[in-house]
Amino acid sequence: MTVAGDAIRFEHVDYSTNGLHILKNVTGAISEGKITTLVGPSGAGKTTLFKLCNGLQSPDSGEIFIKDKPIGSYEPVELRRNVGMALQKATMISGSVRKNLELPLTLQGKELAEDSARELLKMVGLDKTDLQKKTKDLSGGQQQKLSIARTLVNQPDILLLDEITSSLDSVSRQDIEELIVNMNEQYGTTIVWITHNLQQALSIGDDTWVMMDGEVVETGESSFLRNPQNDRVKQFVRGEIE
Repeated sequence: MTVAGDAIRFEHVDYSTNGLHILKNVTGAISEGKITTLVGPSGAGKTTLFKLCNGLQSPDSGEIFIKDKPIGSYEPVELRRNVGMALQKATMISGSVRKNLELPLTLQGKELAEDSARELLKMVGLDKTDLQKKTKDLSGGQQQKLSIARTLVNQPDILLLDEITSSLDSVSRQDIEELIVNMNEQYGTTIVWITHNLQQALSIGDDTWVMMDGEVVETGESSFLRNPQNDRVKQFVRGEIE
């Protein structure tokens, strides 16, 4: 059973593809209204776990619950409204900021009101005058902010962020970090953030999960990264495992 207060819960989730066992018996809960960071070596299964939460892939076995409902009971559109995802590379379609911002609604045959568009830009620290700009004229940090704003069009309760600051300069990275923390504090949005930056995980995350070889090997309040109990996690934190 899913416990009240869990935004996402995994029960014995396994996933394989092309003969590779990507996720192995993943069990645990992401707390509602918190920022949970997900860290671990490349190939640990972190992005695959996100794709399962967003319905882009389905587990071979086990159960995933989104806000106490089995993920299979959601219609795809309803699931994406509840669970948004922003990726490392902010993929833009050619054209204006507005055209990109309203894409999720365009796909549903709806339009984005001017006031809503301006409010979304304001929420992510972009100027309302940017609506008519061409996306190719935006900086990397601005494109990432637009990508997050686009994810927020559906007003998701849960936001999955996959390495969204890894290719940004330090100023843009700090902007995005502040944006996400403010969003969490103001709107209670549950944030799950994959990051390779352990300092970011410590400073941003309320909780942290460490994944290695498709398994969740240690979880807890993010401060445990300073003194992990698991030997493999100790090696990872020391930089001996990448």
